[in-house]
Amino acid sequence: MFPYPMGDHYSLTDIRARFTPTLDPDFQPLSLVLRQARKQISEGAPAVELTILLERLPGDRSVHCLTVPDPASDDSGEVLRLVERVCKFLLWQQGASRIGVHSSCGSDRLAKRLAKIYSTDGDRAFDADMMQRAFGRPLVIEPLSSGEVDATDTAKAIGGHLDGCRIGFDLGASDYKLAAVRDGKPVFTTEIPWDPRVEADPNWHRTKINEGLKLAAEKLPRVDAIGGSSAGIIVDSKPRVASLFRSVPDELFAEKVRPIFRNLGAEWGVPFEVANDGDVTALAGAMSLKKNGVLGLAMGSSQAVGFLDQQGRITGWLNELAFAPVDFHPAGPVDEWSGDVGCGVQYFSQQGVARLAKLAGIELPDAHPAVQLKHVQELHDAGDERVPAIFDDIGICLGYALGLHGEFYDYSQLLALGRVTSGHGGEQIVVKAEAVLSAEFPELATKVTLQLPDEKSKRVGQAVAAASLPKLVA
Repeated sequence: MFPYPMGDHYSLTDIRARFTPTLDPDFQPLSLVLRQARKQISEGAPAVELTILLERLPGDRSVHCLTVPDPASDDSGEVLRLVERVCKFLLWQQGASRIGVHSSCGSDRLAKRLAKIYSTDGDRAFDADMMQRAFGRPLVIEPLSSGEVDATDTAKAIGGHLDGCRIGFDLGASDYKLAAVRDGKPVFTTEIPWDPRVEADPNWHRTKINEGLKLAAEKLPRVDAIGGSSAGIIVDSKPRVASLFRSVPDELFAEKVRPIFRNLGAEWGVPFEVANDGDVTALAGAMSLKKNGVLGLAMGSSQAVGFLDQQGRITGWLNELAFAPVDFHPAGPVDEWSGDVGCGVQYFSQQGVARLAKLAGIELPDAHPAVQLKHVQELHDAGDERVPAIFDDIGICLGYALGLHGEFYDYSQLLALGRVTSGHGGEQIVVKAEAVLSAEFPELATKVTLQLPDEKSKRVGQAVAAASLPKLVA
């Protein structure tokens, strides 16, 4: 047992947050729970050093080290839950078909516990299934030998090609953005409303995408290359998991959706490359700011995240933080898709705005979250006193989430994009997030700059950046 009694005073959730969301006061920042765990250890609690290896495919793996209070000395189960939350964050940040866990105490208990939780009939069966879809093999969680802790570096440069006549597109759940770009300058941009998530016919998706490409092509003398960004897990320009195609049956997904961009590329006869929308968000930031170490965060129909390291490379990680936990509270808001609680999508997306609007007593139209967001933003512009708390709360949660991200990413620029950041609400979000960073994470605050692009860049910047993905064939 601990050298002091285990009471509420020493609970991992006995945190002292300096900022509390008005509409969601039960929010427990995972970043502060990690800090509390370190505080326990510094005050003499027995500790265990964990090494977590995440292997995506053979030859592509990363390692994360973590020190936590000894789970064997914790009757509350909070330490086990903290380890699981960190494991889930890593899983959706980096991706894995295999997770190896090594404990300095020599116990296999944590590995076995995680394997049960992430089994096909465990609480995190959704996550296990998504990893199998992404990497083509069942997720395995097992004890790790102390000698198997080497990581590999598979990071690579992305985009930045501006020569020629290009089309860029960005596929979101509420709209399809397009840009015709000539020698790096956008000559045409547009947004086409759509709702692809309810369409089960993959031919509908291909037709709609192609119609947009043809519209952009009309604005150029020729088309030399096409680049795109899309929500979901994209590997080698192939969708592996994507909510945009969630209604497409599995057999048709494998046959029609996975090669959809390759087939379009063959039809157009030009270099055609598609990347995860989060990575393209980060690329857009790096191109605009002319700086690296960019964490791009797009708050749209879901939460898209991308990362360019300090060398301007993408890591090959998933960065699907919509599914990654930020709130440690066991009764946090539930993600409608995964069924888990406290995940980023419920805080940093149109869904998050709708959730908070209801808590603020605002009656929303029975419509798509994009329409509900627009309704809230119109109320904001009209001076409705119930609305500011929504965006202040998002900013507070974002500030604490950025503190959490600082545990896992080496970033110096945060670029916030997406419809949620449009208008006065976006400004409120950044102000509150900066206040949280300064007060709670001062070392990170001196290193990180939060950027809020102009309105046009927020809405179509990803499509312009996506156009730079393919390299022209000499």
